[in-house]
Amino acid sequence: MIETIYIVRHAFRSNWDVNPQTGVYSASMRTPTGIPTDPALASHGVEQAAELARFLCSIDPPIDRIYSSPFYRCLQTLKPTTERLFKEGKGGGKVRIDRGLGEFFGRADFEHPTPPDLEILNRHFQDLDQDYVSVHIPTANGEWLKELHERVTKALAKIITDLDNDPEQPKTVLICTHAATMIAAGRALTGKMPVDLNEDDFQCYTASLSKYVRRSGEPTQGVVGNWGCAINSETSYLSGGAERGW
Repeated sequence: MIETIYIVRHAFRSNWDVNPQTGVYSASMRTPTGIPTDPALASHGVEQAAELARFLCSIDPPIDRIYSSPFYRCLQTLKPTTERLFKEGKGGGKVRIDRGLGEFFGRADFEHPTPPDLEILNRHFQDLDQDYVSVHIPTANGEWLKELHERVTKALAKIITDLDNDPEQPKTVLICTHAATMIAAGRALTGKMPVDLNEDDFQCYTASLSKYVRRSGEPTQGVVGNWGCAINSETSYLSGGAERGW
């Protein structure tokens, strides 16, 4: 049974813009996948990813499984960590891409760009799980905040259930995601859903880490209310400290 969930936000990224009238996206720099909403990390973010990796590779309890949003910046953030862990025979040896952990785009009259699929990502990253299939996928026209929370809750429920039923009995999982998704995950796991979804509760600094621990004696099925927040967006291992919080 999974006992510990680590959630990290991707490191400091490059920017993009969108024309709210036309729905046309443009990136400040050419993106690796050709998708304007899929930028790489900025140089500062690359440094953050390296600092994060040093922390994650020595964390206790150690990481048994790894999941990620499909966006390039998340996988790039994980790369220094996965390269070391997988080389040492740790971390499960594969990264599972789950669109349920993806970026939050607000509801709009136009369609938002689709994140890269495995065929594209395989050109840039090794050790991606080729058999894992995402079930909970955001709609092309974006989401209201309530819909974001519902999507993240369902995605986490599937991940936890799958890992609970894993015959190798992993105890910990690392998830790399985005700011709004990280906040929604904290609310889903703890069951602390505020009346005002804009409330300042769970933090999400770039390359930060949050830790959730399963409450003993709680049911093994489901997500809501079964987890306690042991760490809320830790950044002590980052030379620049907490940055780009919401």
